[in-house]
Order: sequence, then structure tokens, then C-alpha cells
Amino acid sequence: MRVPALIALVLGSFPSLGLAATDKPPLLTGESLPRLPQRLVEMALEALKAPDWLVSLASFATAAGTVVAVFLSAFALLSLIERKTLARAQNRLGPNRAGIFGILQPVADGIKMLTKEDIVPTKAEWFLHLVAPVMIVIPSILALGVIPYGREWLPVPLELGLVFFFATGTMTEVAVFIAGWASGSKFPMLGAMRAISQMISYELPLIISALSVVMLSGTLSLADIVAAQSGYHLGFIPAWNILTPWGFVAGIIFLIAANAESNRCPFDLPEGESEIVAGHMTEYSGFKYALFFMGEYLGLFAISGLGITLFLGGWQAPLPGLGFVPSWFWFFGKLAAIIFFFLWVRTTFPRVRVDQLMRFAWLCLIPIALLTLPVAALWHFTANPDGSNGVLSWLLCSAILAVPFIIITVIFNRRLAPSLRTYHYAE
Repeated sequence: MRVPALIALVLGSFPSLGLAATDKPPLLTGESLPRLPQRLVEMALEALKAPDWLVSLASFATAAGTVVAVFLSAFALLSLIERKTLARAQNRLGPNRAGIFGILQPVADGIKMLTKEDIVPTKAEWFLHLVAPVMIVIPSILALGVIPYGREWLPVPLELGLVFFFATGTMTEVAVFIAGWASGSKFPMLGAMRAISQMISYELPLIISALSVVMLSGTLSLADIVAAQSGYHLGFIPAWNILTPWGFVAGIIFLIAANAESNRCPFDLPEGESEIVAGHMTEYSGFKYALFFMGEYLGLFAISGLGITLFLGGWQAPLPGLGFVPSWFWFFGKLAAIIFFFLWVRTTFPRVRVDQLMRFAWLCLIPIALLTLPVAALWHFTANPDGSNGVLSWLLCSAILAVPFIIITVIFNRRLAPSLRTYHYAE
């Protein structure tokens, strides 16, 4: 009788177990599709009368495995899409040998990395040299577990989800330092120091820009932050944080800092091949080298998902009347748009110098990010009794944010920028 009971559970009716059909939502719907493996494992163990602790443990492991499988597949797909996008921008074909239109290129790259020789320098610390690439991947996977991907898809519901996200991110700096120091060479060490200085500098505006969202939502739970952005203004304008003066500025700062934290161009100085070979990854080869790239791509997914949660309404639909579309579809649609923006930036901007990188963080991003905090407070206290904000709130907040931006822009252009250069072209 266990097989019919399991079939009845999947179909959402529970007559054989004496349960009401409304105790659990049906699984065969678009909204609950991502949780299908987790629910199937739970129901199978319940049908086998497994202890509750085993059911909970297996449920958690399946939920984590689903997230890892989704984003590992996305990593493989993005590695191909990025190479094709760069090739298109540079008027070339890109990968086109492995499979039809090069679609099997990620598989070929994986096989190549697995079969390449793993070379460890003589003076390297063998154990730390092995641990560093693994420590790069773990924080990204942990961070992906606390992001709400849909109305019913939150792998690990934490009340302090935002704190957990940033806390796990600090492991990346430690892993980069270990990778540079354990290689036993000066080039990786110099690259690691430069990467750590960049990450620490851009983590400050990243966290400060997120604090304004925490102030107005009144919670550190990522699911509650998404819920605070529900609804529509004037019946059709989403109540997303990005569509407010303070949220727009904080969102732009978050986007720039996320680009730097992900080591994406024009902030890809940790892997400046023309300057320091390959940064902290110089003495790595084979699958260890691939793990560094996997960690960067998974970190890009994680920090982009956090930005969507904080400023773009998470899984909320962009227009009313679209509730029939699964909520996770909107989240991944926004994620695809953000990732494509990062690819577009890489094809457009050249790499900046390290002094320009640090100056931009400390003299521009951090002051403006700090300014978003009092502006967010002003936005809250000038709101109408019904919670909406009128013209006065928009004018005050926009003016306060615009004036420092103009001042900083003038300082950068006139005082901190190098003198004008005269270029002589051959005739």
C-alpha cells in the first residue's frame, strides 16, 4: 500500500492516509516545481516510516542539492554564453567545435580540467594549496542557500539571512590569502594582497548600501525584505526599492561594488595577466584552477541574487495581473538580465589601474553610500500617514543625493584626474 499512498501524495490527494487535500499544496504545479525533489524525498521517507530527524536531514540535503545542481548547470551554461557574447562583440565565432554550435564546450572544458596534471610547487604548503580552491567555492554555495528564489522556494529560511550572507562572504578573502601564501612564490602573494585590498575596499559600500534597505524594511530576513516590496504604486508601478531616490543610488552602488567583488572587468585586477601573471592562481593547474573560476561564477550568481532581493523585489512580478506565472521565473529572469549586464560591461570597459580602483571606492562610492542612510531615514519620516511618499519626499531626497554627486564628480574631474594629454596621430 505504500506505492499507491506515494502516488496519491504526489497528485495532491491523500485519501489513503486519511489526510485532507489542503494539508500540503500539490506538487504538480509550476510554482512548486523547484521543490519537487525535496517533497518527493520527504514523502518517500514518511511512507517508509523513517524517524523525523532523518526526514528533516534528507529534506535539507535534497534542497541544498537542488540549488547546487541548478547553479552548477548555470555555471556551465554561462561559461559558454559569456564566450559567445564576447566573440559576438569582437566579430568572431567563439567556441564552435564541441557539439552543435559549440554547445558541448563546457563539457569539453570540464574533461580537460579533470585530465590535466595537478602541479604543486616544491616550496608550496601542500595541504593549504589543496584547501584554498575548495574554500573559494564553499562560501558561494552557502550564500546561495539563503536567497528566496520564489514564493515557495527558500532553501534555508533564516531570520538573519542577510548577516549570514555577508558573514560567509568573508571566507573568500581568507581563501584568497591562503592561495597566495601557500603557493610559495612572490607573484601569487602579491596578487593575493591586491585581491584582498580590493575585496575589503568594495565590501564597505556593498554592505552600507544594503543597510538602507534594512533600515526601511526593519528586518534582516531576506524573505521579509522581498515581502516589504510587494504591491504596486498607482496600480502598476512596482513597490521595489530601486524605484525610490535612495534605493536607486544604493542600487547603483551595490551593482558597482558587486562587479568589483566578483572580480569582473573593469575591476578584474586580481587576475591581471599583463601585470602579475594570474594573481593568486598563478601556481594552480588542472581542476584546482577550475575551482577558482567556479567560485567566481557562483559568487556572481549569489551577489546578483542578493541585489535582486534587496532592490528589484526578488521574485515579485514587474506588473500586476501576472500572478499566474511562477514566481521563481521572475527571479531567474531578473538574474539573467543582471548577468547579461555584467557581460556587457566586460565587453565595453577596459581594466582600470589599481590606484584608480582604490580611489573610486574610498573617495566616491563609500561617501555616497553613507549618504543613502540619512536619505533613507528622511524618506521614511516624510512619508504620508498611509505610507506613501509625495512630491516633497521625492524633491528633498533627490536634491540631497544629487548635490554631493555633482561635487564629487567635479573633484574627480578637476583635482584628482591627471592633466589633459595631447595625442599626436600619424598622418
